[in-house]
Amino acid sequence: MTGVPDTALPVDDLAAWRKQTRADLIERRLAAGAADRQRWGQAIARHLGQVLPISDARVIGFCWPYKGEPDVLPVVRRWIEGGGLAALPVVLQPRSPMIFRRWAPDVAMTVGVYDIPIPRDTESLRPDILLIPLTGFDDAGYRLGYGGGFFDRTVVTLNPRPLMIGIGFELSRLPSIRPQPHDQPVNLIVTEAGVCRFRHSA
Repeated sequence: MTGVPDTALPVDDLAAWRKQTRADLIERRLAAGAADRQRWGQAIARHLGQVLPISDARVIGFCWPYKGEPDVLPVVRRWIEGGGLAALPVVLQPRSPMIFRRWAPDVAMTVGVYDIPIPRDTESLRPDILLIPLTGFDDAGYRLGYGGGFFDRTVVTLNPRPLMIGIGFELSRLPSIRPQPHDQPVNLIVTEAGVCRFRHSA
């Protein structure tokens, strides 16, 4: 399922709205302070425990925490301790799908796009589950990212499509992100307030 275009704004104005909204939400997230974010992150980890592990899931894809995002590393470490595999996204080139390289606590790391750590030389994996950070999100299951479109381009190339779980704080909730045809909705959103489930057809 793709987003239904919001025709209330011309394309140029919509791009400007998203850029400003994205900046405002990141500023709001950082202004919340480390102590609150840590407390909310612990609640998110507990809620994730309600939906993980998923039957037959082997590989969990996640993102290194960036600009005050929820830190899911404790959840991922427990996943690995339980026998699963984990992978981090790697951008190979702009406007192209990402790959996912295996991550573990002892893996050698280097720096990727946005100066975010990525595994240096590990093998590529196809994730069964994706924990996707939410700069913004709405009650229809659509997410506002950082504007690069990397996840939207990537998930449509994965077959079968992984279970997509958006991870964010309640302060990032919007009435609508004004989804466009390329926007890919998530299956679940987990915040410190709980778990929201959505039914989206492919």
